[in-house]
Order: sequence, then structure tokens, then C-alpha cells
Amino acid sequence: MSSTILTIDAAKAAGIPVVENGRYTQALHDVVVAYRAARRSGTANTKSKADVNLSGAKPWRQKGTGRARAGYKSSPIWVGGGVVFGPKPRDYRKNISKTVKRAALKKAISERIKAGEVFSVERVEVSAPKTKEFVSLVATLCGSHSALVVSHSFSEQTYMAARNVQSVHLVRSSDVNAEDLLRFKKVIVTNGALEEIAKRINS
Repeated sequence: MSSTILTIDAAKAAGIPVVENGRYTQALHDVVVAYRAARRSGTANTKSKADVNLSGAKPWRQKGTGRARAGYKSSPIWVGGGVVFGPKPRDYRKNISKTVKRAALKKAISERIKAGEVFSVERVEVSAPKTKEFVSLVATLCGSHSALVVSHSFSEQTYMAARNVQSVHLVRSSDVNAEDLLRFKKVIVTNGALEEIAKRINS
């Protein structure tokens, strides 16, 4: 099984409109930020002075003690008191339109193609669910152990062989996004997957 570097001309022949100028940079940035924000749990939580489980009684009388005035023990200026403007549970997701996502995907794959980091193959599969065999195959196809492998579908054996390899990620062409294309040193894409990506970009 061998691979070839996907050139700009070959990509255009496959229907990929390679972006050869500085367009869509902002779209790519916005989409990557949105994907990462969506993965944030947003569960950070602090207690305000109203939430702290402390007495609401006045600690000491207003005058005559020589100490500063104090109205309640949950005051933010006291140890154990509430937190001022602390984080509360929230949703970090951002709304990104399909048009912007499409532009970001086009920009991401274009940059990888121009850098000579995309390799096209007929198929990616192993004969047995063995991690060693899969790692060897990826290294043979792209010369690196860090790779994104894009295909229309994968066999069960290939999934099982790749599941313990942290530096390689398998993704279907219908699901691949701009962030996926930027995460790894090399991109391996099957011919069938390339056609589907072209349809997504041009739809």
C-alpha cells in the first residue's frame, strides 16, 4: 500500500477549491475557537456572600469595641466569606453558521495541501487488529507517527488496531472538521473521502 502527496493541481482536479490567498483566515480562527469552547465543561462555581453557610448575625456591636464595623460574617473581605464576581456554571458554546464552517474547512485543507502535508491513498486498512501493524502502516504512508486518517468508512479491524494510538486519529469524511485537519502533523485521506470533502465544501 502506497501513498502520494496531494498537490494543488490534483486537489483542484478532485474538486477541492484550494485557497491560495489570505482569505478565510478569520473564519478558520472563529471555528476553531468555537469547537474548543464547546468542549469546556463550564462547571466552575463559587459561592457569593448569599450562598455561604454562615450566620447573618452581626459579629459584634457597631460602636465601642475599637474594631472596624462589621455587619455579617459572610463578607467577601473575611476569610471564609463569599467570593466577589466569581465564576458560575455557564455554557461556553458559540453559534457558528454553516457557511463559516464550510469556509474554515476549505481554508484548513488548503493550507495543509499547500504545505505538502496531505497524502492520498486508495484505502487504509490492516489485515489484523494489531496496533503494531497499524503504526507501521501509518509511518509508511506519511512518514510520521502523528497523523489524521480520513476515510469514507473504516473496517472493525482498523478501528481496533488504532484505538490505543494516541498520535493517530481516525475520522470519517462526513465528520472531519477544520480543527481535526490542524491537530496532526500529517493528513492521510482516501480518494473516496476526498470526493466527499469536495462535495461538503462546494455544497
